Amino acid sequence: MSNKFTAEVFQNQYLSEGAKEVHAIMTVTVEEGEGVAVAASTGRLFGIICDISGSMGGNKIHAAKEAMVKVVNLLPEDAHFFIVTGAGKASVVFPVSKATFDKKQQAIAAIKNIMANGGTLMSTWLAEALKQFTKIPDAVRQALLLTDGQNDDSDEQQLKKVLQMCEGIFQCDCRGVGTDWRVAQLREIATKLLGTTDIIPNVEMIEADFRAILEKAMSKDVSDVSLRLWTPQGAKVLFCKQVSPDIVDLTHRAKSVKPQVVDYPTGAWGKKESRDYHFCIEVNPGNVGDEMLAGRASLVYTLNGTETKVAEARILATWTDDDAKSTKINRRVAHYTGQAELAESIQEGLEARSRGDIEVATAKLGKAVQLAHESGNEATAKLLKTVVDVQDAPTGTVKLKREVAKEDAMALETRSTKTTRISKSQ
Repeated sequence: MSNKFTAEVFQNQYLSEGAKEVHAIMTVTVEEGEGVAVAASTGRLFGIICDISGSMGGNKIHAAKEAMVKVVNLLPEDAHFFIVTGAGKASVVFPVSKATFDKKQQAIAAIKNIMANGGTLMSTWLAEALKQFTKIPDAVRQALLLTDGQNDDSDEQQLKKVLQMCEGIFQCDCRGVGTDWRVAQLREIATKLLGTTDIIPNVEMIEADFRAILEKAMSKDVSDVSLRLWTPQGAKVLFCKQVSPDIVDLTHRAKSVKPQVVDYPTGAWGKKESRDYHFCIEVNPGNVGDEMLAGRASLVYTLNGTETKVAEARILATWTDDDAKSTKINRRVAHYTGQAELAESIQEGLEARSRGDIEVATAKLGKAVQLAHESGNEATAKLLKTVVDVQDAPTGTVKLKREVAKEDAMALETRSTKTTRISKSQ
């Protein structure tokens, strides 16, 4: 049985007279069943981009090389792959090839000759990867970027330009090994290229992380999926965010298709995958009894230049003078509003802590503890305990720890955007 996209909207459509903000959570799932069948993309292309600057010397480059060898061996034979290394400039260690036994052996021999030396100009790495990815345009294209350091400040503008060129061509998961890299730098790359950012605290963990990224990449079989949103005349989209499995603000990624219709990128999808999106639409306020279609959200995918609409959901607005109806907040909307506030509280709290503002840091991280407790986000609650002593989670009463390992603070920062899902029974 082939895969199908399904879409379901959760909202409170009732607004008080004069109200104009409509919130809705749309759950999108790829599953087996009735609906428009989703054709798989023609192949998968996996690219490894590995930092080989001087700071990667010793244990780091040794562990990275071993992990790359393992990943190459694990590639399915019907996939394609390439390897790019980067320092002050990029090199193609192994160009795009099918993952046959012979090609894998050749790639492994090339990996063994890699040495670490030089500076860090990430724009050159991504530009070289882009050239490789354009060789198989209709494949599901996924990159893995590993670094241990900070991009040179002189590269900032060029990196922005290159990211603009890479956007929509491939996705990229970014990993920082150790604690000398900057979360904000890697998050900029991963966010633009619809990937994830995470810390690998020590070199022994590189291999397991690489394997997990490869496994996820190989499970994707539909690329170039867009979230299309129609809104009525006079309406304005205040925001569009992916809110599960993590928070990705797509608001400024809107591309106009025609008047009142925009597309947001969602990247590639795999079997049985499910994500949640939060829309906030400002509409012209209505009178009591008025009803309107505030938005129509659909999933559109493109294969060989042909667009197919595979799922659709309606966002409604009805004005009422019944306070019991208009003041009720949908549980899913409330949950994800809280998760967004949780991520914000963590990031602001860690920022305040790093500049020595103990009062603000304590208040923000205390609020984060309270929100994590309320929403049942156990993974984030556990990470928060590495930077604060929790005295009372329900009220957010905490005390900052005097000594915090740098990797613990960085792990909390990189994973602050990971959300927990509301259970179906709620």
